[in-house]
Amino acid sequence: MGKAKETDRRALSPCLTRRLAGLLLAGTVLAAPAAMAQEKASVTPTFQNPLAVTGTAATDGAADTASSGTKALPDLTTTASTPGDPAIAAEDETVPAEIGEDGAYLSTSRRTERLNPRETNLDHVSSKFGDPYEPTGIRLGTFVLKPSISQGIGYEKTKSGDTSSSRTFSQTGLKGTLTSDWSRHQLTVEGEGTYQRNISGTGETEPKVDINADLRLDLSDDTIADITGGYNFERESSSDPNAVNGASVQSGVHTFSAGAKVKRDFGLIRGTLGAALEREVYGAAELGNGAELDLSDRNNTEGTLTGRVGFELSPALIPYLEASVGRSYYDNKQDSLGYERSASTLGGRAGVEVDLGEKLRGDLGLGYKRATFDDSRLAALEGVTVDGAVFWSPQRGTDLRLGLVTNLQPSTAAGQSGYLEYIATADLTHELRDNLVARLSGAYTWRDFSASAGLPDQDVYLAGAGLTWNVTRWLAMTGDVSYELTRQAGASDTGVTRAGIGLVLRR
Repeated sequence: MGKAKETDRRALSPCLTRRLAGLLLAGTVLAAPAAMAQEKASVTPTFQNPLAVTGTAATDGAADTASSGTKALPDLTTTASTPGDPAIAAEDETVPAEIGEDGAYLSTSRRTERLNPRETNLDHVSSKFGDPYEPTGIRLGTFVLKPSISQGIGYEKTKSGDTSSSRTFSQTGLKGTLTSDWSRHQLTVEGEGTYQRNISGTGETEPKVDINADLRLDLSDDTIADITGGYNFERESSSDPNAVNGASVQSGVHTFSAGAKVKRDFGLIRGTLGAALEREVYGAAELGNGAELDLSDRNNTEGTLTGRVGFELSPALIPYLEASVGRSYYDNKQDSLGYERSASTLGGRAGVEVDLGEKLRGDLGLGYKRATFDDSRLAALEGVTVDGAVFWSPQRGTDLRLGLVTNLQPSTAAGQSGYLEYIATADLTHELRDNLVARLSGAYTWRDFSASAGLPDQDVYLAGAGLTWNVTRWLAMTGDVSYELTRQAGASDTGVTRAGIGLVLRR
């Protein structure tokens, strides 16, 4: 009996062994995909900060050029129009312009980066065709060209007191970005032009040309240099305090700029030294009776030297100190009213850079600036300066950008030094769908005339909204509306309403 039981156990043993082996093999097969997925996830590169510098010299939020700080803040309503203009979109229309330390435009690689972009798949491999609405560009040797042409119709109504005027106009725009694809260094050239023609009504057209080039030189792992140059043309706004009263066509302003900047990291210390040169040339203004008023006495050249030192308390927090010195020279020692307006400028500020990853990044500085004129009859133009920019993406597809800029603006009136200009902007973009982007924008400008006796301060408000519909990778439609209100004690309020629609072809 005992022998029979032992024989049964021996007979069952191979059967049990085979079953156990089969279960083990099945479990291994079922577990393999999960293990492989876990392994791939563990080696997927960490999601990078989309605001990190790509193809620019700056790693601390500095602007591409060291400027004197006398530039007006670029419009954040659209990258393709002047403040308040109906947007005739360009290829990166859905991405609002960014500002640097001095309110100047950042380079294309910085401006067109989206906050908090969509993540790739688990293997960190993008689709074969990438973003279906992103233009691919045209390869020219070691460069990539991304051109676009836009055509739109706009309407503008201006009301000042009991007087009002309106116009309907056609607007044509050309834009292009040429970027090198080198293993080291990078050259970026941006060009944009806008032409307007009135179809009906009366009002000044607003032509614009803007060309900028930036050559980044990677001298070493810790040292980067930037060489920049640019040209800009635009017509002086009739609402500008320095505009000619009663002129039917305001002066066209040509601006030539050049700069160089070197940035180096010394461990936890970051140092930047930059020099900028800018020349402004003013054309004649056309008066109501057809005569021309020569404004060449406003032609000037300005040079600025800026130094900056920052200390990295942590990768997310870098306080800094900055100082600048500048000198402006006018072609004519005295203007048409007999005043010597060449000036020397000194400025300094303290601030902090914050980088909290893909969601939040910013730079805010508080300082003081003073311009002393060669003519002793003109009081010094000075005041507290507040400059900075904050970029926040609360969720993927939604970007909020806030900007603060302070400018010293010399005057052209007899006995007046000028005014301080404080500009605050807010721009919100939200992807309603993959191919539909909504925009909301607002701006407030305060012009402080305390340095010019007897002149009241001026307030300018701007609000706008718009939509961009990317029909295909090569075609987009835009629509925008905005309202601008200018208020000054002792003068009638001036309101400007603008609206426009347009088509954009891009490659």
